[in-house]
Amino acid sequence: MLGKLGELNEGYNVLTEMNGQCSDMLMDIGIYKMSNGKEELLFDNKNETAVLLLEGTIRLEWEGMEQVIQRQSVFEENPWCLHVSKNVKVTITALSDSEVLVQKTDNDQEFASKLYTPNECQSVVAGDGVWEGTAQRVIRTIFDYNNAAYSNMVVGEVISYPGRWSSYPPHHHDQPEVYYYRFNKPQGFGCAMVGEDAYRVVHNSFITIPGELDHPQATAPGYAMYFCWMIRHLENNPWNDRIMEEDHKWLLEPNAKIWPEKE
Repeated sequence: MLGKLGELNEGYNVLTEMNGQCSDMLMDIGIYKMSNGKEELLFDNKNETAVLLLEGTIRLEWEGMEQVIQRQSVFEENPWCLHVSKNVKVTITALSDSEVLVQKTDNDQEFASKLYTPNECQSVVAGDGVWEGTAQRVIRTIFDYNNAAYSNMVVGEVISYPGRWSSYPPHHHDQPEVYYYRFNKPQGFGCAMVGEDAYRVVHNSFITIPGELDHPQATAPGYAMYFCWMIRHLENNPWNDRIMEEDHKWLLEPNAKIWPEKE
């Protein structure tokens, strides 16, 4: 499914809801648009929560801790992200006009709160030196099963270069996933494929990806595409790998020849 938020409204902008729209994603996801001086209080007695700064300057307060964080560009800077369990109160205060993504899902387990800093983010350049650079992109993993096995969620970011592919070769997994998009220019666009369907994605749009569907992405030439990727682990079946589409596994071979190279 494709959703388009358009210009964000002041306050909370819904992407998915566990008990509402896109409930098959098993997550509450939304974006707070906060004007300077605005305060938001987050508290949930059932759900774990991730607070990801998209842009602006905010003060985070939780469990007697306080941290001012800033981000000017999702394209140029690694993320700050606060991750807390149920029953932890988080106060967000905007110290400038800011936009903050919040991801939640149910989790009975309580765990120590963690503020992931930009320096801690796992960031790699994928697709470098293969396929003539046509799938080169930056993949950032904030937390997943490897560093937060107690969580029922995964969150990360991708920067897809102009005219390149991402989530490639085509792959799938059992767990549901949501992509939220931003572009470096407001008129930027890309193509998101989910199974046999293709969608034109634009700034502040999102797609929902049911389990077991391949979901390759392409970015229009001239524009850089950002997407935040959010996965919900399944009970006794956490996400920790990608299942490549059989027809395209040959691309992973070390000496794969790409036209016009000769076989």
